Amino acid sequence: MPRPAKGTRLWLRPEERNVDGTLRKRAAWVIRDGTRKISTGCVAEDREGAERALGEHLANKYQPARTRGRHPSEILIADVLTIYLVDVAPKHAREDETKQRVLTLDSWWGERTLADVNGHNCRAYVEHRAAQPWKAARPHQTGRAPRMVSTAAARRELEDLRAAINHHRREGLCSEVISVVLPPRQPARERWLTRPEAARLLWAAWRAKQVMHDKGTRRAVGRHIARFILVGLYTGTRSSAICKAALVPTIGRGHVDLEQGVFYRHATGRRQTKKRQPPVRLPPRLLAHMRRWARLGVAKSLVVEWNGKAVESVRKGFEAAVRAAGLGPEVTPHVLRHTCATWLMQKGVNLWDAAGFLGMTVQQLEQGYGHHHPDYQEDAVAALGGQHGERNTVNKAR
Repeated sequence: MPRPAKGTRLWLRPEERNVDGTLRKRAAWVIRDGTRKISTGCVAEDREGAERALGEHLANKYQPARTRGRHPSEILIADVLTIYLVDVAPKHAREDETKQRVLTLDSWWGERTLADVNGHNCRAYVEHRAAQPWKAARPHQTGRAPRMVSTAAARRELEDLRAAINHHRREGLCSEVISVVLPPRQPARERWLTRPEAARLLWAAWRAKQVMHDKGTRRAVGRHIARFILVGLYTGTRSSAICKAALVPTIGRGHVDLEQGVFYRHATGRRQTKKRQPPVRLPPRLLAHMRRWARLGVAKSLVVEWNGKAVESVRKGFEAAVRAAGLGPEVTPHVLRHTCATWLMQKGVNLWDAAGFLGMTVQQLEQGYGHHHPDYQEDAVAALGGQHGERNTVNKAR
C-alpha cells in the first residue's frame, strides 16, 4: 500500500463564534490527510495528545512492506519506524512516550532510506533537534525564553532509531547491518540537596500562593508539590511512581499500605522494566505524615492529588518552588532521588541495605554515591596515614 499523503499533518482549526460573540466551537487540532480532515478530539492546549493521534492515524492507515532481504537503499526509514511501532512499542511500559519519540524521528528521517543512516546525518539530526524548543514551551505565556531540546533527548531518540533498525534486521528484512552514530553521553549529574536547601524547597512549595492579575491571593497551590518532595526525599522514588501512588491497591498504579508502612512502588499489572521498583519500608516520620494526609482528607485516593484529581506531572509546580527557594535550574525532581541516596551514604548505611531501599544495584550505588560514605577508602587512608612499619629517623633530633 502507498504511504499516506506526504502532506499528512496537524492543523489547528480556529475557534468559531456566533453572531452575538458567544463561543460555538473551541479551537482544536485536526489531522489533514490530503483532502480529508479528521478530528483528533484534542483542544488547542493539548498538542501532545494531537501528536499521539497523528501517530496512531499513520500507523493504522499504512502497512509497510515486509519483503525479506532488501538493500538499505530500498527501505524507507518510515517503514522501519512503523514496524517498530506495531511490533515492539506496545510491549513498552511507557508506550505513549515511545510513540512520541518515534513520531519525532519520522518527521526528520521518514523520507530517507536506511542507506542515509550515517555519522553525518546522525550529527545533523542532533543539531536540528538542539535548535528546537520543547513542544510544551509557552514563552508567550510565561515571558521566559523557551527551554531547548537537549543533546541527551536527541540521543534518546536516536537510541529508538537504533532499536527500530536492529529489530528490522532481526526480522530478516534488510540485507546489511546499519549503525546509528550516537552523540557522547552527558556527564552524570551529581547535584543533591543539603538539608537547609531541602527545607527551603519544602517551605517554598508549601507557601506558594496563586497569582491572579499580577496580585497574590490566599489560595495555596503548591502543597501537593510539598507532599511530592517529602516522599521523594524520604524514599528516593522516581517522580512518575510517586505521582501514580494510590492509597489502596489499584490496577496500573503502585500503592502505599498505611497499616504496614510499606510503599509498593511497582504498578500493579505492569511488567517489570530495567527501572526496578521494589517495595520500600516507609520511615516513621513520612508514614506519620501520610496517615495524617489520609485522615484529614488531603489525600483521598492518591498520595499526590490536586483538587482530588491525579497529578500526571509536577514539573511546572516543582520549577516554581525551585525558583522561589533560590535554587538553580539544575534542581529537577530526579535530584530528590540523588539526595536520598547521598544522605543514606553520609549516614553510613550499609551498601546492600541502601541499594535495596533505592531499587538499584550495589555497584550502581557504590559508583555513583560511594564517595559520600564515611568508610570510603578508609583502609587506604589508614595505611598511608598511620605510624605502622619502619620509621624514618632522618632529621630527627638526637
